[in-house]
Amino acid sequence: MRTSIRRPAVLAATAVAALSLTLTACGGEDGSKDNGAAASVSAEQRTSGSSGGGSSNGGGAGTTGSTGTTGTTGSTGTTGSTSAVQASVKKKATAKAPACTVNDVKISAAKQAGPPTTHITLTATNISGHACTLLQYPLLGFGDLPQTSKDVPAVAKSKPGTPIVLNAGTPAYAAVRINNGGVDEKNHAVSSFYVNLFAADGPAEGSKTVAAPKGEIAVDDAAAKTGYWTYELRNGADEF
Repeated sequence: MRTSIRRPAVLAATAVAALSLTLTACGGEDGSKDNGAAASVSAEQRTSGSSGGGSSNGGGAGTTGSTGTTGTTGSTGTTGSTSAVQASVKKKATAKAPACTVNDVKISAAKQAGPPTTHITLTATNISGHACTLLQYPLLGFGDLPQTSKDVPAVAKSKPGTPIVLNAGTPAYAAVRINNGGVDEKNHAVSSFYVNLFAADGPAEGSKTVAAPKGEIAVDDAAAKTGYWTYELRNGADEF
């Protein structure tokens, strides 16, 4: 009797143990599935995060690239290079036109409108057959000899902004004040005078004798002034 009573209890215990094992196994599978799903979501988030970061970095790189392009577009550098080339070309062009000598030009004088005659105009025409540069202003001497003549000062406001380069046959002009007008005991009659030119390093050697217009002119050495050589006489700049 004791034996038949104990078997159901053993069977019941065995069934409970088996059910617990079954539930534990099922719980383990569900936990694995949940862990797998969580890992998958986490992986997707990491992938999405990486993609988002790459896009953001790409946008930043694009912005940086745009800024870099703007910085690289150096119009100033290009302009500077162009200016340097133009200056070089101009320098070479000037180098090809050496300073005019007294033998390169024919110089004549004419009275300006009067009376009284207070100014004359000098004309220097290039007869050399090649281009030359007429530097600064005429060096004038109204005395008996060039060496003893008083230097005639130049008027600064008449200086042109660019060198006077004369092609063959081309003239240039300079205005010269010879007196202040009227009869003055300081005036002396001049039938001819001397004209010299500048070289690159200062006054050139030699001079040219120029006949005074209309036979003679009245010169006041204290009042005499000369303008710079220019392509044409200008209002204001050559009025002194």
